[in-house]
Amino acid sequence: MRSMYRRAALGACLAGALALGAGAAVADDCPNRGDLDDIFCDADGDLVADTPTDPAQWRNPSTLVFAYTPVEDPAVYANIFEDFVGYLRECTGRNVVYFNVQSNAAQIEAMRSGRLHIGGFSTGPTGFAVNLAGAVPFAVKGDAEDWQGYNLIVVVRQDSSFESLPDLKGARVAHVSPSSNSGNLAPLALFPDAGLTPGEDYEPRFSGGHDNSIMGVVSGDYDAAAVASDVFERMARRGQIDEADFRVIYRSERFPTSSFAYDSRLAPELRDRVLACFFDYTYTEEMQREFAGADRFYPVTYKEHWEVVRRVADASGAPFNRTTWEAR
Repeated sequence: MRSMYRRAALGACLAGALALGAGAAVADDCPNRGDLDDIFCDADGDLVADTPTDPAQWRNPSTLVFAYTPVEDPAVYANIFEDFVGYLRECTGRNVVYFNVQSNAAQIEAMRSGRLHIGGFSTGPTGFAVNLAGAVPFAVKGDAEDWQGYNLIVVVRQDSSFESLPDLKGARVAHVSPSSNSGNLAPLALFPDAGLTPGEDYEPRFSGGHDNSIMGVVSGDYDAAAVASDVFERMARRGQIDEADFRVIYRSERFPTSSFAYDSRLAPELRDRVLACFFDYTYTEEMQREFAGADRFYPVTYKEHWEVVRRVADASGAPFNRTTWEAR
């Protein structure tokens, strides 16, 4: 039997989604846009795109496309989400396919262009997905008590001489990608207060993925890596790495994990059905193992739960807007 909490959370999230329909998405009639791209509108001020008021602009596809962030090998997650995709197909009454995206940029562009309808976006790219692609984050992984978060950590080899961030001056330090929260934006914002300034004390080396950064430390390609703690822990649980080979010399405050977001232009009836399906789903045992005990989609809002992420982006000089995106 589903808990009262989950029904209440679903009701709150659906109410929020319905409120999105009050705003106009036509650029000329938009009373407030904030950081959103010109094709979107935020009349209600909740920082995400409103559902268009003109039904002609709604998207009501017979096939729903779902993709999870390419934070690691996309093929791994195609298998992990196989049961969920099948469930979503039955629950929505639509064909549902899993799309293997190879980069954050490709995932964001796919939603902007209408080829992706529901996505799990990594923490940092979520802000760009909201502002440039009209994504509306509604959930993160969690359990009955709380939403699941992660920390920015800096890992070094166990046998290295590095003990703290200032020791990394002049070292080969891996970052993930320009849009990554824990893999770039958070280090730019947080490291200087700890005595290490990226771009001055060392030149970041972009690896393209958290897993690439971690494995690069093992192989000796990098002296240290700034990565998400949840990725590091998952790789250890899978046996891809041995935690004993590493030391963590820095740990930040908690950030939200990857968001699950829908395209703001989905037809309201379809959007509401998708939300209901997500919040009624219980993770498989495999998913619970993979996601550190999380067993459900926990309701969140971009305005509240991504506040710390936006603060880090602004402090790092890389706000989630088109100018930053095009300068990557």
